Amino acid sequence: MTMMSRCAVLRGFAAIGLAATILSSAAQAETLGPVADEVGVVKVARGQPILIGALLVLSGPDLSLGVDASRGAEIAFDDHGNKLVGHPIKYLPEDGQCSVEGGQTGATRLASNKQIVGVLGTACSSESRGGAPILWNAGMPQAVTSATAPALTAADRPVGLQGIVRFVYNDINGAAAAVKYAQSVHAAKVATMHDGSLYAEELANAFAKQFKAAGGTIVAAEAISPSDTDLRPVLTRIGTTKPELVFAPIFTGASAYLVRQVKEVPTLASTPVLGTDAVLAPAFLEAAGDAAIGYRLTGVDNDPKLMGARYGDFLAKYKEKFGEDPIGGFHGNGYDAALAMMTAIEKVAKTDAGGDTYIGRKALRDALMRTADLDGITGKLSCDKNGDCGSSHFAVFEYASGDPTTFKLGANPKKVFP
Repeated sequence: MTMMSRCAVLRGFAAIGLAATILSSAAQAETLGPVADEVGVVKVARGQPILIGALLVLSGPDLSLGVDASRGAEIAFDDHGNKLVGHPIKYLPEDGQCSVEGGQTGATRLASNKQIVGVLGTACSSESRGGAPILWNAGMPQAVTSATAPALTAADRPVGLQGIVRFVYNDINGAAAAVKYAQSVHAAKVATMHDGSLYAEELANAFAKQFKAAGGTIVAAEAISPSDTDLRPVLTRIGTTKPELVFAPIFTGASAYLVRQVKEVPTLASTPVLGTDAVLAPAFLEAAGDAAIGYRLTGVDNDPKLMGARYGDFLAKYKEKFGEDPIGGFHGNGYDAALAMMTAIEKVAKTDAGGDTYIGRKALRDALMRTADLDGITGKLSCDKNGDCGSSHFAVFEYASGDPTTFKLGANPKKVFP
């Protein structure tokens, strides 16, 4: 990480801490009915719905990350009869736009509805960076579906991130999978590229740290902007270092330019490029076309043999409900986040003789954090003390066609490692 980018990250998290301090009065100790909670209590009147929000990218080139997870959550609600402790479930997703600003806007909308008890997501780490402090101060815990940046569940994370409980892998593990692949292709010299997002920068840095610890050399560490369309100058600089692999954990738009333009740089024309499941989506093929052929990426291995026992049935429900196969890699995580949220609500909710239900906000967050041996779609899930609960197996995939209509997990892209 450069000094400038390190300072930017520190400023960002300082702002999170400040926001948490400024807004701390938003949630206050409260007693309602049979429940006393130091953060607050949500009363759900008899016959009224329990509101569960979501903060997920639902528009733009990376929408598959959020839509796929949201669909998984909807199936979880269906499997629960769309009811919870005697009340119907009402699901309220907001678009986080895969950005800090979008996360702030979406979280503000959610926080303004005091009846929302908890939030699914985010899908992107930057959304959590912007939205988590707002949700924290509204007393709304997050069951994260695909935001994987290590900082979100770090032991020393700012208070504004402490409402996050993650039902997907931590990028410390994602980086380890990329290092393992680099070693398998005998790449001793690797260049990295990130786009300045929390996800991409932290993953590139985690990869570099682990790769160097394993005896490899990082010959270049470059950064671009998510809006850059001409990557040739950066790629030319990277080419002068003669890497044997380029690791670029960047999102759909920039990745599409990368796979097209890397072939135009003579010193990199034959150098393999490794991306991540940020581009595990039909939208990447729409943007990259035939330039995507041969492009490899690390991602969650959704092989039914490695998933939970109910994954096969889940896939059938997904196709029946939405008319197509999964459009990304995080549908199971969306289901599991919703299942964990519902299970936690069931543990803490108390209903009085009149049929009114009361849910303590801190009690709900604590119950979510104590998730243990949950029989999820992605496997058995148990949370550690920092809120990491994901159970994921990794693989490397390769696109065999640039036609977006051929997108199908396990086929295009197909698994090539291990």
